[in-house]
Amino acid sequence: MSKKKKVEQEFSYNKNEVYTVEIEDVGVNGEGIARMDGYTLFIKDAVRLDTCEVKITKAHPKYAYAKLMKVVKPSPFRVEPRCPVASKCGGCKVMAASYEEQLRFKQNKVKNNIDKIGKVTGYEMAPIVGMDNPYHYRNKAQFPIGLDKEGNLVSGFYAGRTHVIIPNEECHIGVPENEEILKILKEFMAEKNIAPYDEVTLKGLIRYVMIRKAFHTGEIMVCIIINGNKIPNQEELVERLKTVKGMTSIFVSINLCNTNVIMGKILEHIYGKKYITDYIGDVKFNISPKSFFQVNPVQTEKMYSKALEFAGLTGEETVWDLYCGIGSISLFLAKAAKKVFGVEIISDAIRDAKNNAKINGIENVEFFVGKSEEVLPDYYKKHGGYADVIVVDPPRKGCDEKLLETIVQMQPERLVYVSCDSATLARDIHYMDEHGYELRKVQAFDNFPFSEHVETVVLMTRISNEPHTNEV
Repeated sequence: MSKKKKVEQEFSYNKNEVYTVEIEDVGVNGEGIARMDGYTLFIKDAVRLDTCEVKITKAHPKYAYAKLMKVVKPSPFRVEPRCPVASKCGGCKVMAASYEEQLRFKQNKVKNNIDKIGKVTGYEMAPIVGMDNPYHYRNKAQFPIGLDKEGNLVSGFYAGRTHVIIPNEECHIGVPENEEILKILKEFMAEKNIAPYDEVTLKGLIRYVMIRKAFHTGEIMVCIIINGNKIPNQEELVERLKTVKGMTSIFVSINLCNTNVIMGKILEHIYGKKYITDYIGDVKFNISPKSFFQVNPVQTEKMYSKALEFAGLTGEETVWDLYCGIGSISLFLAKAAKKVFGVEIISDAIRDAKNNAKINGIENVEFFVGKSEEVLPDYYKKHGGYADVIVVDPPRKGCDEKLLETIVQMQPERLVYVSCDSATLARDIHYMDEHGYELRKVQAFDNFPFSEHVETVVLMTRISNEPHTNEV
């Protein structure tokens, strides 16, 4: 029997078929999971222990994706989402689950990845750190501006995997000022007959508005992204935006390209200061329009405090902070270390990092521009770089293996790994476990309530005192 015929015989479920199922578990992206005779269904918007009527939308030989048609019997963990467009928007994929259920899902997600991918045991995992108030936690939002089918101005967020704007001025995870600012901008556009940008015709002026708020100081920054050189009657728009409490800084970003990249290369400062100021703990940060700054400052402070605790600094240590961004973790560590080296590929971020060190009077930190997987090995080759502690905070793809090789060769006593993707974290834990490092502690943080995302901080310690013989 050919392989093709065998697959066809095993395959018994088809697109548009409707079934009633019970949701057994939650997938890594927050989707409900149901099984029928070993065949797995992934159902968006379903909650664990729901009994649902679902329709298959895409079928494969061993699994299928299905649409939730009706909740026949709601789960005890199901709640009414506060946001009426949560399902359409796609930004808050698990808003239909109680917050306690969301935390359970994220804790299990991290543990399952570490156990199955990392293949390690014997570590200590504390309960996930959730939020007392999981609403209005985001200090930054980028709203596309467009027209609905009736030709009305709308702003909101794109539906998942599309560029269809779901109107939503009152985002329940954003700050309340967003709604006021969007209203001012759209009323101004309507009065002055200013069209939004159209991705099909490439015409129209206003593309996006980016809003940032500093939670500790209350300062607000607005950056309007345009397909042109200037906003007509720009001075009048500035006067209107100035009425928003906390308005500190206004920019225009010129983006004339046919691209999905939001910010343009040309940035014009049109009002107030060129930055807003916020704090993480007692460390001060000046934030410009293109600065990377964690979007949940409440949880970030808790997360960085845990990273500092795991680092175990006494004031005598040399520390490397890899993928350091604007130096937020570096500066946290520098107050308790002898010397900190930070590495980041984005030159603008390093400029911000150096400035942030300066405004905080922190002098025992040095920053390098470049890829961590290139800068650290090169430094180690040339200088025999030493580290007591290495901290990594990589993007979702995790650490490059060349970087992990160099970390092993440098033999830090402790490795503190801050991760936004527990699957690649677990992969890197497995590598380090095979090269003389033991996973000791794991702490998850819910920095993104109502989404499937979870942050994790782990501590690994060196278990072998034998020198490594690998050559760089």
